[in-house]
Amino acid sequence: MSEGKYGFAIVGTGLIAQFHARAIRELPNARLVAVCSREAARAAAFAAEFGCEAFGTLDAMLAHPGVAVVVIATPSGAHMEAAVAAARAGKHVLCEKPLEVTLPRLDAMIAAHRAAGTQLGCTFQIRYTPALQPIRDALREGRFGTLTSAGVYVPWWRSDDYYGGSSWHGTQSLDGGGALMNQAIHMIDLLCDLLPPVESVSAFLSSAGHPGIETEDAATVALRFQGGAVGMIYGTTSSWPGQPKRLEVTGTRGTAILVDDRLALFEFRDKHPGDAEALALYGSGRAAQGASEPGAMTHALHAACFRDFLAALESGTPFRISGESARRSVALIRAIYDAAATGARVTPA
Repeated sequence: MSEGKYGFAIVGTGLIAQFHARAIRELPNARLVAVCSREAARAAAFAAEFGCEAFGTLDAMLAHPGVAVVVIATPSGAHMEAAVAAARAGKHVLCEKPLEVTLPRLDAMIAAHRAAGTQLGCTFQIRYTPALQPIRDALREGRFGTLTSAGVYVPWWRSDDYYGGSSWHGTQSLDGGGALMNQAIHMIDLLCDLLPPVESVSAFLSSAGHPGIETEDAATVALRFQGGAVGMIYGTTSSWPGQPKRLEVTGTRGTAILVDDRLALFEFRDKHPGDAEALALYGSGRAAQGASEPGAMTHALHAACFRDFLAALESGTPFRISGESARRSVALIRAIYDAAATGARVTPA
């Protein structure tokens, strides 16, 4: 670090790394000092665009004295190696979602950072959607009454070129799954963050829309939460032209619906003066972000996530999207895959 700023380094130069670099630019107490890629030309181009130093190996980048935080933006199934190496080098890690694609690899990341005393976080930036705050408050205050149902819906579209033009999208080894593990995981993370733990799942998967891929391009999942509420997950990349993602939470005394970053419904038997204000403030927003184009989003929520991560480092408190917190969505998705494969009801590990 220099000039009182946290030095960031990014591993990977793909599309999402661009959003991470722009988010770092937004933070007054951070600067991007390095990027690493095995493809020298890509690393050099990225470094030239964002004003940092290019490295061809992870070890060389980790030896840079100005690096305090490593951002991992490689394919999902290649996160563990970089995260463990960073921990051993004494670097904090903020990793792109999912944290990893299997629980043993993910748990190795958590263990490495716990042993090193460094922070491991995940960029589930959707948690920082401002319109979620009224829903969080209402849940905390018990305004939904008895929770009866919750669901998330991600009816997105990805072209054949999205899969065919990539070395890892739609593969078991590096994507770890399809529409659930890559696209719908943000909304699945919200279910894990907002609702009681999932008690059991049943599921059906399909790849009818993109029959050449190894993973699912559509999934329907039935959930039972601890406490008795039921729910569902619908995630797909084969719903043309792509529609907004959606979260619904309902109970005996209220219902809330979030559509992308817009509060579409927020109604309770027991009215509060702030309900109308919440709808007025969060009732409009952008639609269908990323529903058909992976790059159709802004870096604003990434910046909020990064800012919160640095605040945790400054205060010495755990980051809200810690490795343990990010683990829950992967555990749920792995249970879904097991349930679909066996036809049985499965409890997440």
